[in-house]
Amino acid sequence: MKTRLRVAQGMGKDETEASMKAFEKMKKQGQKSAPALVSDGWGGIREALVEVYGQVPAYQGRGRPPSKKQALPDWQYLQIVKQRNSKGRLTGIKPKAIFGEEEDLLELFGAHTAYIERSHLTMRQDNARLRRKTLSFSKDTRCHEAAALFDDAIYNLIKPLKSLRLNVNPSAPRFEQRYYHRTPAMAAGLTHHIWELDELFRTVVVPNNS
Repeated sequence: MKTRLRVAQGMGKDETEASMKAFEKMKKQGQKSAPALVSDGWGGIREALVEVYGQVPAYQGRGRPPSKKQALPDWQYLQIVKQRNSKGRLTGIKPKAIFGEEEDLLELFGAHTAYIERSHLTMRQDNARLRRKTLSFSKDTRCHEAAALFDDAIYNLIKPLKSLRLNVNPSAPRFEQRYYHRTPAMAAGLTHHIWELDELFRTVVVPNNS
């Protein structure tokens, strides 16, 4: 939330499959434990977390040995369940602690999903393939994934966000520098400058096969 960085994305037929792919990418990138999460009330993420990051409990010596993965005690996952009336209008929200204590989760995330909702809106504005009720849909899954990855790269490396800028001299005259603009990758310490599009195209990414 502090950097607005998009760390991984996954695509699938449902939220569980898509979440599993995203978590598997995060795990491969070095996220060894389950990340702290907040989401809306739709299902799927809990099951994906357990499948990717869960562990089978140690056998205690009695009964049948356990075989199913389970969540770990230090996990943090909060759902913000939206309540709607018969016309579909939002009437309220209800926090629901899936993993962790609700009080701690609300202090960490707040009772909203504003960050992910803002990111979803930005994605639909920048990538027409994600818009609803248009003719810009993808006919091929590979093209759809490639477009999403390209959009993530531009967002993380090239696009400075107003919410991440730092005050340099707010009272400076109009044509002098007032702010230090940053991209999500800069805020996360992954790069020290705003990239240009040609720099992105000339960069060869080394696969992480570990």
